[in-house]
Amino acid sequence: MELHLTDDQEMLAGTTRKFLEERASVGELRARRHDAAGFTFPDWTQGAELGWTSLLVSEEDGGGSISDRPLADLGLLAFEFGRSAAPGPLVDCNILAMALSRRGTAEQKATYLEPLMAGEQVGSWCYEEPAPNDALGVVTTFARQEGEGFVLSGVKYPVESAAEASMFLVVAQTDAGLTQFLLPRDRTGIELESGGGVDLTRRFSKVVFSDVHVRSDEVLGTLGDADADVHRQLLFATSLEMCSMLGAMQTAFDITVEWSFDRYSFGRPLASYQALKHRFADMKIWLEASHALVDDAIEGLQTDSPKAELQVSAAKAFLSSQGPELAQDCVQMHGGIGVTFEHDLHLFLRRIVLGSQLHGTVSDHRENLVALTAAGEVVA
Repeated sequence: MELHLTDDQEMLAGTTRKFLEERASVGELRARRHDAAGFTFPDWTQGAELGWTSLLVSEEDGGGSISDRPLADLGLLAFEFGRSAAPGPLVDCNILAMALSRRGTAEQKATYLEPLMAGEQVGSWCYEEPAPNDALGVVTTFARQEGEGFVLSGVKYPVESAAEASMFLVVAQTDAGLTQFLLPRDRTGIELESGGGVDLTRRFSKVVFSDVHVRSDEVLGTLGDADADVHRQLLFATSLEMCSMLGAMQTAFDITVEWSFDRYSFGRPLASYQALKHRFADMKIWLEASHALVDDAIEGLQTDSPKAELQVSAAKAFLSSQGPELAQDCVQMHGGIGVTFEHDLHLFLRRIVLGSQLHGTVSDHRENLVALTAAGEVVA
């Protein structure tokens, strides 16, 4: 991540790293393989006390960053989560907290934001949809007007930690335009289907909305005017997911470098062989380029650059392509032991592969780059 951190950022990252080393060790990750939630609420509540859920929230609502660059601060936490392959709905909870802080009414903030920030409850962002509606930015879930409220129907997938969430932020089309709704998970007509997941500790579900009745006061923001907010939330979520991928890439690379010096073949460490040095050089280039691209994307979002979307798509396309490639090369460097469940490497491979599929695939973001370039958004 960033080359120069403030003292406060160093403390935030260091405290989180130490906490995750104690509460999300490799042994804990393996123990939670079959756990329904993948994380524990006591750990999440303590993490909230460290600031995990409040960095994108305004000071007026009880939040605030430590460096006046809230996304960069939260990106450091996401990096640490990836570096440990740690569990917990970090991205979704912060997206909900940001959305509530920016657009929520006083009643909505009291009902949803306060317990979310305290870590007493978690929430899920219901945005993406399953095939054939899984292209980036496609929303077919619809809420039709009925009396003073709405009737919501559609399917969302993948939705992280939906089974543990007490609230959903649902993106849907209406006759007035794109709208976001805040709903309790136990509302009649909402059904969950477990979707599993490649990551050992992150749980995803398919959420089905079947004629769910929604009150008018459950609209977040202005009816039909959510396009800009949803777009911003998607860019923020993508950047945070990339930070998590980057942390996992860093750990996978570090593990492999250490292995190459410790493992001897024909009386020499693996790291001494010229052919392997070239492969390590390639991986190091991919890793450092990924750091630079993610930092650039976060800076663009942090400063509201007109090129922020292009920067995010460029970074996501690169990481989603080269991240899994780097991890697979690390597996190959380990030889047979690299493909065993007993070795730790697959924990980080899983996190990288999962991240490459969330919030747009390689193809999605390459197509977006072409569209932005055609529209005149060319990098100077």
